[in-house]
Amino acid sequence: MTIHARALLFDNDGTLVSSLASVDRCWTRWAEEYGITAEAFARIELHGRPAAEIAADLLPAEVVPAAVARIEDLEVADVPNGGVRLLPGTRAFLDALPAECWAVVTSATRRLAEARLDAVGILPKTLVAADDITRGKPDPEPYLLAARTLGVDPAHCVVFEDAPAGLAAGRAAGMTTVALTTTHQAHELRADLVVENLSALSALVTEQGVEISVCR
Repeated sequence: MTIHARALLFDNDGTLVSSLASVDRCWTRWAEEYGITAEAFARIELHGRPAAEIAADLLPAEVVPAAVARIEDLEVADVPNGGVRLLPGTRAFLDALPAECWAVVTSATRRLAEARLDAVGILPKTLVAADDITRGKPDPEPYLLAARTLGVDPAHCVVFEDAPAGLAAGRAAGMTTVALTTTHQAHELRADLVVENLSALSALVTEQGVEISVCR
């Protein structure tokens, strides 16, 4: 199949890069510091959600701001430890796109997102981070903000995601969705197209926008 788009919106962790090792290290340490039991921690969905929402699920409201600042410090400090790597196909796919037609839309804070992206040499012209929105994925707000920033109708945007929450956000925004099976199995992902990673796709830039095709 071929998908036609005027803007491409990418989640970061699990879509463009993987920082699972870093996330596991930092959040495990964070949970221990705040006395959160393994049972309570295991019940919380971590992936694809802002840290503030995760902390609010686990801690009293008055503790949340300091706890969010702490996890951000831990994760930013861990970036140089080799916990971030490019996923297959990311570099080639992004290199094929004009800078003005794509954005990174992440549940991470801007400080953390920029640290991780800089570590692998990705410099998006447009970045929407947790600091920029009031409601995180699965709410459509992050993707709708990215579309407005790029000046593109949501109906002409394609969302690339690895997490159910992000795909739900893309659908709610009225956008075409492409799921990558980098962190979840295919049967867990509801999308217009499901592929292993970006290496399975090619992008052709035309006067009308971008044509996205599955590589043969």
